Amino acid sequence: MGILSFLLGLIIVLNIALGISIVFLERKDPTSSWAWLMVLLFIPIAGFILYLIFGKPISNRRIFTWDKKSRLGVKTTVQSQLRSLEDEDLHFNDEAMQEYSDLVYLLLRNDDAIFSQDNAVEIYTDGEEKFEALIQDLQKAKDHIHMQYYIMRSDELGQRLAEVLIKKANEGVDVRVLYDDMGSRSLKRSYVKRLKNAGVMVEAFFPSKLIINFKINYRNHRKLTIIDGKIGYIGGFNVGDEYLGKSRKFGYWRDTHLRVMGEAVQSLQTRFILDWNQASKNDILYDDRYYNTSTSGDVGVQIVSSGPDTEWEQIKNGYIKMIMAAKEYIYIQTPYFIPDESVKDALRIAALSGVDVKIMIPNKPDHPFVYWATLSSSGELLTAGAEVFIYQNGFLHAKTIVVDGKIASVGTANIDVRSFRLNFEVNAFLYDTEIADRLVQKFNNDIKLSTQMTKKLYDQRTIGIRFKESISRLISPVL
Repeated sequence: MGILSFLLGLIIVLNIALGISIVFLERKDPTSSWAWLMVLLFIPIAGFILYLIFGKPISNRRIFTWDKKSRLGVKTTVQSQLRSLEDEDLHFNDEAMQEYSDLVYLLLRNDDAIFSQDNAVEIYTDGEEKFEALIQDLQKAKDHIHMQYYIMRSDELGQRLAEVLIKKANEGVDVRVLYDDMGSRSLKRSYVKRLKNAGVMVEAFFPSKLIINFKINYRNHRKLTIIDGKIGYIGGFNVGDEYLGKSRKFGYWRDTHLRVMGEAVQSLQTRFILDWNQASKNDILYDDRYYNTSTSGDVGVQIVSSGPDTEWEQIKNGYIKMIMAAKEYIYIQTPYFIPDESVKDALRIAALSGVDVKIMIPNKPDHPFVYWATLSSSGELLTAGAEVFIYQNGFLHAKTIVVDGKIASVGTANIDVRSFRLNFEVNAFLYDTEIADRLVQKFNNDIKLSTQMTKKLYDQRTIGIRFKESISRLISPVL
């Protein structure tokens, strides 16, 4: 009895100490703080363990580092562009982009997101087409391949990629593969071993060092490929057969991915190198061969990163700035729509101001609680005049925003707290009317494959669905 009382008292003391830490030391947002305090209050023992695994903030120390020469080069370019914007003498290839100079400035100042305007951009929404293009580019690699995915599987698509990577490594091409340890937890060790034995350099991001991974809640959600410093890929597709539409559960997989050529590839390369150097003991040092880009088009692009290691939520701030700049319409596609109050208010204000706000979400969950929270958040905006469409032709995984047919964002960040604050994400912010128009056309085509969730239909949902929504909304800050 004495030992039991002691342990109970110790748990209470630890819970109180942890609660004080959450409120006063960790600077969590109030909603998230209350959610974790409720967990600690109602399930003190399990809640304490859950917090250590899922809620403990990442270290404030700088986790992404590179050599001083490289950082100095980026800072010099950033400062030069900031001065040009401040003096209003930065020339935009597309004159319609002049009104978005403050968005360029925001992302440049707070994320060192260099603005380039010599890019050619191709859009892929079908997995078969995206991976066919990627494999063709990989087969032409002469110097290096840098590949990074949140999810990599050792299934048919994974094996097909492995064959290409091994072939290129045997030809003397430097091949590096970075995957997230939790996202790729089903990846077979034999797959990784096979790549390494062939000379492919492979690393895992935040791997488990003990039985419990205390960084399990902070995942690298980025999907990048850079080939010879000339071609870059960024978007929502991971590596797995389901992304080719071969999953019985999900059916056709609708995503958005970009193939980029031009100066923006340098920013993709820098992002990969920073992530690689965090995960590997064999750092990549600056070399001109990694930045062998050439002028390829006239599309304006900024590559923007965000994560729990940064002071500002750069991608979220970019989303809000885009929303508030809208005069005609905002089209959003996302599998997870659980915005915090700042994004929700921005969308609500836009809709109430007469801006045409259209949101497209999937018709089926890949994570049940997240799905019901998405349904609830979408329903809340109906009263403000937003339109919500439920995609019916398989699973919608695209993370896309288009505003007024002029600017757009495509990348890895969903509209939810996890993407804004917990995951390491990367998006391409696009400044080009032609690219924006293509994305609008794809959105309108998807509407034909969707059903509209009207206010009347939403109000008719069953008690069971309302209950699921309520529970999911309550725990949404920690999803």
